[in-house]
Amino acid sequence: MLAQFLLNLVIAFLWVFLNDETTFEIPTFIAGYLIGIVVIFLLHRFFETPFYLKRVISIIKLMGIFNYELITSSFLIMKQIIVPKGRINPGTFEYKTRLENDWQITSLVLLLMLTPGSAILRVGQDNQTFTIHTMDLHVNKPMVIKSIKIYENMILEVTRP
Repeated sequence: MLAQFLLNLVIAFLWVFLNDETTFEIPTFIAGYLIGIVVIFLLHRFFETPFYLKRVISIIKLMGIFNYELITSSFLIMKQIIVPKGRINPGTFEYKTRLENDWQITSLVLLLMLTPGSAILRVGQDNQTFTIHTMDLHVNKPMVIKSIKIYENMILEVTRP
């Protein structure tokens, strides 16, 4: 994937040089970069790796999903604090993840720690079992598990070779 990116930069610089302009123009470079994307996309089957922008798109989707989860969980927590419906029942539960790589597990833990209403208390010895604390176990547990599954899928999509 790095080779595709570097080739794209070479195509962009060649485009700038072949346009015979007296100075380096950013719009010309961007046009060359976009032409390079098209060329590399058409020729990406000759590389042994997938098209490099797939990973960039996956990272953007992961950031969008994280922002959505952050906003929805923040509103849920604010609603539970401002308008309590009885007693809040905090608690912990364990979850076994299907992620294997240390980088993947660290990313999942950080995404969950930044999402309001849940906190990772402990990662097990096998690096796949999490002990998770939620503010209201009965209300938040299904939401946290849903978020974990979404994050796992997106992290696997980003880190997939």
